[in-house]
Amino acid sequence: MNFWGYLSSRHQQLLTDAYQHASAVFQCMVVATVIGVLIGVVTYRSEWAGSLATLTTSALLTIPSLAMIGLLIPIVGLGVPPTVVALTLYGLLPIVRNSIVGLRGVDPALVDAATGIGMSRPARLVRVELPLAWPPILTGIRISTQMLMGIAAIAAYASGPGLGNEIFRGIGSLGSKNALNQVLAGTLGIIILALLFDAAYVLIGRLTIPRGIRA
Repeated sequence: MNFWGYLSSRHQQLLTDAYQHASAVFQCMVVATVIGVLIGVVTYRSEWAGSLATLTTSALLTIPSLAMIGLLIPIVGLGVPPTVVALTLYGLLPIVRNSIVGLRGVDPALVDAATGIGMSRPARLVRVELPLAWPPILTGIRISTQMLMGIAAIAAYASGPGLGNEIFRGIGSLGSKNALNQVLAGTLGIIILALLFDAAYVLIGRLTIPRGIRA
């Protein structure tokens, strides 16, 4: 069976796997974004705290994905839980680092002006600092998403959802007539999802970042 014939015969399962893959990455990115931005907000004013946050999340990213999932299986079991935990942890570094860089890059004069008109610290953070730091934060989110698209395929090792199951089935049946088709279908599916997510982030950037800041 050629590749197009394989896609035609398996399109329903491939669409289901693609949806599960995209859903897992999206949900983990939401969690990683909330946690990462909160870490950035808490640590950006202190040099040592910011360095510690960056160092810690960098260390997490150095753990091989198979090893991470393997370590999580005895703790949280198989399936979705190890996938969610691993992807969330892997997604933190670019968001934490860019949140810290973005918040530290806000013009102090603007913060002083906001203080001068009576804004409290939380109000300054929400209405002045975070909006101005949003472009680098969004860049961090884009980078994390691209990484997680590929890493999510490893979730199939722990019976997780997504297109990684197609790839692992192909690898596990090397020599059979559809092995290459399975690996290729899973890989191309992940690439297409990554491009679609990135296009969505470009659109979000155009809608949420004023032209003057983009320039």
